[in-house]
Amino acid sequence: MKKTLQEFKDFIAQGNVIDMAIGVIIGGAFGKIVASLVDDVIMPLVGLIIGGIDFSSLYIALDGKSYPNIAAAKEATAVLAYGSFIQNIVNFLIIAFVIFITLKKILAAPKLFKKEEVAEPTTKTCPYCLSEVPLKASRCPHCTSQLKDEKSHEA
Repeated sequence: MKKTLQEFKDFIAQGNVIDMAIGVIIGGAFGKIVASLVDDVIMPLVGLIIGGIDFSSLYIALDGKSYPNIAAAKEATAVLAYGSFIQNIVNFLIIAFVIFITLKKILAAPKLFKKEEVAEPTTKTCPYCLSEVPLKASRCPHCTSQLKDEKSHEA
């Protein structure tokens, strides 16, 4: 039992678990911010544009009767709260879009600091006919001239 507890402590102390816990906490707070943005800012504007409809109050009472509000309908019968569903779809789309933009920026960041690597040349120019020739070639395939070995020349 002590070994299991020690393994559990080691697991919790790992950086990945702590990072994940921090991410979950921040994600929960972020979700509340997005929910407030959707519920308090976006949906009222959408409702105003399409004629003052409050999406959160849209529902269908399954018993076919009419009720003054969704709370009364939920007390009396089963309810299809499709307005709430619409708001959750908007929440999801906003969260997905923000995560997409954030990840796009994070993944693009290393490219800003990365130096372009210069590729090693794979060809050389024949000094006789000026054609491109593979570096390892000892004879030009175009003019058949014997090419000097530059490595032995430089030494």
